[in-house]
Amino acid sequence: MGRRQAEQGEPMHAEEAKAGQVAQLVRRARAGDHAAFDALVEEYSPQVYNLALRITGSREEAEDCVQEAFLRAYAALPRFRGQAAFSTWLYRVALNVACDAARRRRRAPLSVSELATGEDPAPDLDRPPGEGLPPRRESPEEGAILQQRRRVILEAIQRLPEHQRAVLVLYDLQGFSYEDIARITGARVGTVKSRLSRARLALRDLLAPHLELLRE
Repeated sequence: MGRRQAEQGEPMHAEEAKAGQVAQLVRRARAGDHAAFDALVEEYSPQVYNLALRITGSREEAEDCVQEAFLRAYAALPRFRGQAAFSTWLYRVALNVACDAARRRRRAPLSVSELATGEDPAPDLDRPPGEGLPPRRESPEEGAILQQRRRVILEAIQRLPEHQRAVLVLYDLQGFSYEDIARITGARVGTVKSRLSRARLALRDLLAPHLELLRE
């Protein structure tokens, strides 16, 4: 179970039912059922895309990472033994792909024009997609401020060291527990906690010049 589901008290039977459905899809996909793997791609593509976007800072790069991550996952699926949740295993694959992409080609952080066009993969950076208040119509001024806030936050995240950025994204933005992040990154739980603490301090310093914008 993810950290946010546990904190919000999501019914255990619903989480168990979903885990059972995913496990069944994984078994079918390992047996060569392409439709089952397609269902897994549909289920996890948004989360993988959000992770890749926040690691690479580029929509185009994130889209490429999604494709590469699922290609790698499909090739490695026969070796998946279920010792960790499928989502945890998939996120480790996706994180490796995104970090590789970020190292290969450093990209500029998202521009305001990029954030303002197309489907927004991260409506709010402090809660998971699909949660929050009902949508309301924004004024042009509110929309401009919101886009600027997103740009500032994403740019600051991009300036963090890779290992800190990964932990911050997985914990604060994706909602994984310390234990899950340790499995995804291969680090000890204590290391995850210390990296997260350093990442938050660094992010606070990076955002300090923009406090007035972020408090509006």
